[in-house]
Amino acid sequence: MAKVDLSNALSALHNEGVIAYPTESVFGLGCDPDCDLAIEKILQLKQRPAHKGLILIAANIEQLQHYADFSMLTEQQVTAIKNTWPGPFTWVVPAKKSLSKLISGDFDSVAVRVSDHPIVQQLCSQFAKPIISTSANLSGLEACTNAEQVKAMFIDNPLLATTIDAEVSGLDNPSQIHHALTGKRLR
Repeated sequence: MAKVDLSNALSALHNEGVIAYPTESVFGLGCDPDCDLAIEKILQLKQRPAHKGLILIAANIEQLQHYADFSMLTEQQVTAIKNTWPGPFTWVVPAKKSLSKLISGDFDSVAVRVSDHPIVQQLCSQFAKPIISTSANLSGLEACTNAEQVKAMFIDNPLLATTIDAEVSGLDNPSQIHHALTGKRLR
């Protein structure tokens, strides 16, 4: 994959902005998980209710420690998670008490993923923390799979600061979601 200039995206993340970026199977909308104003922009952009919660996507498990409470899991449960990362596996784990309700929604858990997509890896590494990840689409519509679709769906919407023009990894289905405590597959 060719080197992609992420300076606009990183600038947006540092300045309460929302970005669109490629993941394993679809484009995602992302922002700084520590900025409620930016998270509210995503919810408004997607027309998504806050009670549903959002995913955090990271370059490594260490970036998720501030948001997810892995100490509530057994060693075997943490090993099961680590064995699927990096990759298209999202895990629902207990949330830290300090986590914004805009991320956890009506739950006391948070959905987290360490992505193997090179853009996500680069973005989260350079941002030095995870970002919000929710599919780039208006609620109820098909998720966008390329930058052109994102630009067409959110045409000139000022809530979307920038779109990274790069390819998704090409997986046919969105990431699997598993519940860390039960091991049950949720999606």
